[in-house]
Amino acid sequence: MSRAVLRGVEPGSDAICEHCQAPIKFVARLQQRQVIANVYVDARWDRVEHFHEQCYLEAGEPYGEMRS
Repeated sequence: MSRAVLRGVEPGSDAICEHCQAPIKFVARLQQRQVIANVYVDARWDRVEHFHEQCYLEAGEPYGEMRS
């Protein structure tokens, strides 16, 4: 079962948002958050996907409700 967690964006992050394809960047003043989803296929871990918090909501929460 795939799941999504909400985490802060760390300095040096080089993740790309799966929804909008833009980089997920650390900005010290904003304390932005990202969604990190562990994706399972046929009950086996397959990959990790990253989303901007808002993009995950716009995508319809494809891996379930975000957890903190």
